[in-house]
Amino acid sequence: MGRILKILGIVILILLAVFSLRFILGGPEDDWVCSGGKWVKHGNPSASKPERPCGEKEVTNFSECLAAGNPIMESYPRQCRAGGETFAEDVGNELEKMDLIRIDSPRPNQVVKSPLSITGQARGNWFFEASFPVFLVDWDGLIIAQGIAATKDGADWMMENFVPFTATLEFSKPTYKNNGALILKKDNPSGLPENDDALEIPVFFE
Repeated sequence: MGRILKILGIVILILLAVFSLRFILGGPEDDWVCSGGKWVKHGNPSASKPERPCGEKEVTNFSECLAAGNPIMESYPRQCRAGGETFAEDVGNELEKMDLIRIDSPRPNQVVKSPLSITGQARGNWFFEASFPVFLVDWDGLIIAQGIAATKDGADWMMENFVPFTATLEFSKPTYKNNGALILKKDNPSGLPENDDALEIPVFFE
């Protein structure tokens, strides 16, 4: 009797371990298996059947949706639809900052190389002494280049209107991953955190 209870206890522990692991690693699609070109129910009977075709790679973001050859909606930002879901292209916080600073080049998700020429327009209060700092970071947020954006052709920056600016950054292409971000920071001579602001857009390295 004691041996039977011991074996039963071991079986229960194994089942608990399996269900715990499934809870940690599993998901709705784990309850369906792609077999013979069809979705076959497996596990939780209440799980919804995946909308994507059986055998098709799961899409989780815009880049994967684009790479899979799905149609692109030419909105801004661009959108891609796959498996009943719509994925928007990451353009950083450009839309949020449009009334403060606008970048003409490079555009979000543009492939860039050194030297990188930067042009755009910013409200006068984005500058201090006709300039503001710019940074280029790699995929991990490490700074690979930094410099100063200045008003174009000595334009007057002491105004509320948009003022054109230019900047140039030289950098070495990261050896690991080819994505990063360009950051244009509002100059903040006060040093007060409430006066900090920045435009950040994603870029890719050639």
